[in-house]
Amino acid sequence: MPIDALLVIHIAVLGYWLGAEFVINSEFRFVCRAASMPFEERKRLMEHVMDVDQHVRYALVLQAGLGTALSALLGYFPGGATLAWAAGLATLLWLAFVETVHRLRHRASGKQLAFLDRLVRYVLLAALVLGGLAAVFGALALQAWLAWKLVLFGAVIACGIGIRYYIIQFFGIWRQIEATGSSPSRERAIRKNYAAGTSMLGVLWLCIAAITTLSILKPDT
Repeated sequence: MPIDALLVIHIAVLGYWLGAEFVINSEFRFVCRAASMPFEERKRLMEHVMDVDQHVRYALVLQAGLGTALSALLGYFPGGATLAWAAGLATLLWLAFVETVHRLRHRASGKQLAFLDRLVRYVLLAALVLGGLAAVFGALALQAWLAWKLVLFGAVIACGIGIRYYIIQFFGIWRQIEATGSSPSRERAIRKNYAAGTSMLGVLWLCIAAITTLSILKPDT
């Protein structure tokens, strides 16, 4: 596939990611504030939130794969076409894994896969931040702007992990509401949880904005 086509897809995926985030945040906010709605209806909407959340996961995986492939083909990473094809294959496998985790999320095996999914992200986070900082300080031969992109993408993953933490907290309260009913304190707790998760989302998109700026300006090249 021509490099120009990959660049267009890379940009389009960013818009796809942002659009999915808007839908998720808006619907999640509605669910968190709909205390008077019958719980089964809220639950149905929350299932839809989690379905749409898959698109954010797809976008992150696609951006990681496309970014690696483009950097290799443009000569920023060593490996050329071989690395680009390897990144493409890894992206397909990762997408399949993410989809499997989602489909099995209500089963015991799904919880184990979700833990493995988080573990993969921890490893990738560490690799990106350590690799980027190593390049910044001259231990790896990468341009400084690209090194900082790696660090910032690691920060994006860290924010995503933080958001997952708030989602886990939310579902703990959610199960209490399902089991024994709503209460003002529980409703306040999920609204507070929503606000904290949204703040983390704002930091995530500041990191993405910084990555985009570095990609366009390429300072010190």
